[in-house]
Amino acid sequence: MGMKNQILLKSNPKFFRHLAAALTTLIILSLINQLNYPLLPYPSSLLKTTTSTSVLPSSSSSSPPRDVVEDLDVSLRSSSSSSDENSNLKCDLFAGKWVWDPENAPYYTNATCSAIHEQQNCMKYGKPNMDFTKWRWKPDDCELPIFNTEQFLEILRGKSLAFVGDSVARNQMESLICLLSKVGYPVDVSYSSQVQTKRLFYTNYNFTLSIFWSPYLVKTKETSTSGIFNVYLDEFDVDWTTEIAKFDYVIISAGHWFFRPSMFYENGELVGCLYCEDNNVTHFDHTYGYRRAIRTAFRAINSLEKLKGITFLRTFSPSHFENGTWNEGGNCGKTRPYMRNETHLNGQDLEKYTTQLEEFRVAEREGMKKGLNKFRLLDTSEAMWLRPDGHPSSYWHIPEEVGKYNDCVHWCSPGPVDTWNDFLLEMLKREEVRR
Repeated sequence: MGMKNQILLKSNPKFFRHLAAALTTLIILSLINQLNYPLLPYPSSLLKTTTSTSVLPSSSSSSPPRDVVEDLDVSLRSSSSSSDENSNLKCDLFAGKWVWDPENAPYYTNATCSAIHEQQNCMKYGKPNMDFTKWRWKPDDCELPIFNTEQFLEILRGKSLAFVGDSVARNQMESLICLLSKVGYPVDVSYSSQVQTKRLFYTNYNFTLSIFWSPYLVKTKETSTSGIFNVYLDEFDVDWTTEIAKFDYVIISAGHWFFRPSMFYENGELVGCLYCEDNNVTHFDHTYGYRRAIRTAFRAINSLEKLKGITFLRTFSPSHFENGTWNEGGNCGKTRPYMRNETHLNGQDLEKYTTQLEEFRVAEREGMKKGLNKFRLLDTSEAMWLRPDGHPSSYWHIPEEVGKYNDCVHWCSPGPVDTWNDFLLEMLKREEVRR
């Protein structure tokens, strides 16, 4: 760092603190990306039996933490009666609580699914308390059924589903692949030059599953010298916007990369930055670029004349660093979910969430004007805010690899992230009823 910048930072300690805090989440994502974070190995690798050490949950761990017994509900049903299904159609799936359910956990293990990415393989790396796999989401007014692999694949038979976003979107897709692994693994039919964009095919069901890597959702360009991204807030990312009209279902999500130092462009001109050191440009807060990028993504979707599918917005996934930032010992060591009366979504996580909702409603209204009812809200934020226990923390590498940071951004597989696909299946079932 040059003398001028050192003087700037020393004279502005508040800016330096904000910059350090802002780097926390996205440097994790950047480092993971530099560590060659692939979606999946090729099918031949997928079909091999896992030979790494598997740490299976203990069958003796069948009781919840004593201090939350009063809030437990162990009378969960794996299937619903027809009357329950009718009530489910009107039920708010996302208003609820986490309840103890050891009998149905986990949905899979690292011994039964070879698609778990190394850095979310908390079982392999010995996360000591596997209770984080034994909680299920219970909506207040109905049941959320356990994921049914055959039902999901029958609904998607002859159809296609795409994820658009960052490595947390990939986290959900890998969870889905593990849930579907009871039936089999897909064939990799990718053709994109972007290594993190994948297209997979379930031959027996004629079902295509894809992911488009787009952490900002809009056009970007990484500067060669500093690693800072130029983000073109009003320009489409054509890598995905030219493809999704073909898909029956699209799930978009983003957020964590908008904590990264970035230069913002609109109408081809530099308009400002986020957490940069250039005093000659306007410094925006963390929601400025985020709002405009989401707005542009929705504008792209609404502009597609031949769009045939449904678009889901998966809401912001909160991180849970405590006692420091990622490079200052910050960790997420809790061993149980929060109860609803203990905490609420707040701070920058809440700001990201409300920004999404506001832009979602605008896009929904614009779609309605065109006679389209094509937007759905996969509203996971509140549920995941209550799950500080579900991150890898330090259990994404061997203990001897000292100096590694703690990951409190991504989610262990199996773990709470599987609930996102419980939600997804229930929402797909509702779409079938609407037809």
